[in-house]
Amino acid sequence: MGGDHGPAVVLPGAEIAAQRHPDARFVLYGEEAAVLPVLEGLPRLKAVSTFHHCDVSIRMDDKPSQALRQGRYRSSMWRAIEAVKLGEANVAVSAGNTGALMAMAKFCLRTMASVERPAIAAVWPTLRGESVVLDVGATIGADTQQLVDFSVMGGAMARALFGIERPTVGLLNIGVEEVKGQDEIREAGRLLRELNLPGITYHGFVEGDDLGRGTVDVVVTEGFTGNIALKTAEGTARQIASYLRAAMSRTLMAKIGYFFAKGAFDRLRDKMDPRKVNGGVFLGLNGIVIKSHGGTDAEGMAAAIDVAYAMASKNLLERIEADLRAFGSRTSPDAALEAPESSTP
Repeated sequence: MGGDHGPAVVLPGAEIAAQRHPDARFVLYGEEAAVLPVLEGLPRLKAVSTFHHCDVSIRMDDKPSQALRQGRYRSSMWRAIEAVKLGEANVAVSAGNTGALMAMAKFCLRTMASVERPAIAAVWPTLRGESVVLDVGATIGADTQQLVDFSVMGGAMARALFGIERPTVGLLNIGVEEVKGQDEIREAGRLLRELNLPGITYHGFVEGDDLGRGTVDVVVTEGFTGNIALKTAEGTARQIASYLRAAMSRTLMAKIGYFFAKGAFDRLRDKMDPRKVNGGVFLGLNGIVIKSHGGTDAEGMAAAIDVAYAMASKNLLERIEADLRAFGSRTSPDAALEAPESSTP
């Protein structure tokens, strides 16, 4: 029911995803009068779906506290998240109100034992391929411990999504020098360097232009900075696309040049298409929740479901839990005492 267009976009997106993943099954929550007419026109999705009517839908402008009061236990958003908690679904996907989705997910699923705050991780297109960037909007600000947690969770996601054994992790900063940046960032960098965690390779500080270069596999920052970076990148991609369209249609010679270079321009457009990397992953919860852009179309919604499918099928939760346990063992007071024994033949 969420997003700018509700079932008219969400369901066709699920239909595309059902074609891509024939073994996937869908549990749909929403208002019967809005969902069923659209579902009737999507035979492939209908054949692999179970529908549950819900009386309440969370509006895009509802405050998180208001959504929790009015929509807990009854809304389509809550029911979808609860299905993950009860084991009736592996992952929940929503294009709805981000604040309400995060509030409900935290309340229903709870955070993992050693995680203070969850993060939203996004897949970022780069010159080298793709990177994971987090946090892109779950919380404002982050202390040293939270930045280290984000690094561990982002590394687990990169291993699950990209198949990289030891992904490189960088902390987003105003410079690469160790003396630059806020105290929390410098301290997080020191910890990651000294701990040498088994699941990741700490690269050091990275700057804004490293995001597009793909300097590291995982870029870690706090939610305020990450969200601005995400929206700036998306806006820049659209701006460049508009410039290209205008330039290619300005003169007859430009139109002829476009005709001969159409293949190259199509590849560029595909690479810059924000829909192809839609789907933010809520990390740090006892369950997987994916947030789609509310303004996306069916192809973008399908991309978010693709991310959900990958995260569920590659056991993201188990990977994060294992990495957090490894991190805890490195930082526990007993670790120093255990080290000599483990090195003794």
